[in-house]
Amino acid sequence: MKRLLWPLLVLAALLAVNLFFTPSFFSVEMKEGHLYGSLIDILRFGAPLILVSLGMTLVIATGGIDLSVGSVVAISGALACLRISEDGGVFSAVVLALGLCVLLGLWNGFLVAGVGIQPIIATLILMVAGRGLAQLITDGQIITVNSPSYKVIGGGYLLTVPFGILLVLVVLGVTAFLTRRLALGVLIESVGGNAEASRLAGIRARGIVITVYAFAALCAGVAGLMISSNVSSADGNNAGLWIELDAILAVVIGGTSLSGGRFSLGGTVLGALIIQTLTTTIYSVGVPPETTLLVKALVVAAVCLLQSPKFRDKVFRRAGPPSSPRPAAEEKVRVTA
Repeated sequence: MKRLLWPLLVLAALLAVNLFFTPSFFSVEMKEGHLYGSLIDILRFGAPLILVSLGMTLVIATGGIDLSVGSVVAISGALACLRISEDGGVFSAVVLALGLCVLLGLWNGFLVAGVGIQPIIATLILMVAGRGLAQLITDGQIITVNSPSYKVIGGGYLLTVPFGILLVLVVLGVTAFLTRRLALGVLIESVGGNAEASRLAGIRARGIVITVYAFAALCAGVAGLMISSNVSSADGNNAGLWIELDAILAVVIGGTSLSGGRFSLGGTVLGALIIQTLTTTIYSVGVPPETTLLVKALVVAAVCLLQSPKFRDKVFRRAGPPSSPRPAAEEKVRVTA
């Protein structure tokens, strides 16, 4: 909990800034049986990023990285919309899109764990090729669909709450159960801490690495469905663009080390909410669009610095415990010698 203190304070500060510029920021209303409000919008629009970040957390926990999740987001939405535009079958479109995403994740895991390619290179291959594949699926055009059933995934409501929020809660709950209630989380951390030692201990490190990459691609695929269904269209060129960088930032802000080992799912969710709230704050404050990315980078850098104990020690000049004086007898013996 201690390592989440600064992210919590930053999130509270961002919410306070929004409240200053928008007095009704915290208000939540019920309209036509649905919940509406700025806080609900942050959760709804931040849902895809939370999903991608959850998958990225497990990948980073094994000591890897996945730069291809943005392209997988685009592929998922493009394939689902293409399928729906051809025969209108939402269920088959979703299954086909998520199935392809899992295969892409298995490919990443095979390159990393099976072939031994560095994760940043292995996923960079799919990052470039995947974006091209998404544009091939859409034929370089924006595919528009008109399906109320598909619209529910990213823009629908269930029990007065946006369906995307409920979907994120389900994925988060399943992930937390598998990694914290079962031994999977310990195995992932052991592989990330020392892959060779875990292998010698009898842990199938390759299988775990392949599994987490497949899970990351699955999360990205669901996020792609949410993004495309929310706007009822698929854009192979811009969908999910740079979401992989936001996901990595969310994981780092949440306290997970890029070197692998221990990870925090709750911290990742908090980091994703910070990024989404920051985006909302930038628009509400009226920051010029051309400086949005710069402001976002500065805030994220400040959060990461505040999380560093060494940085806080230097800036706030926290003095260490005073050294105990050397006993006189010990000093005399030292001088005599």
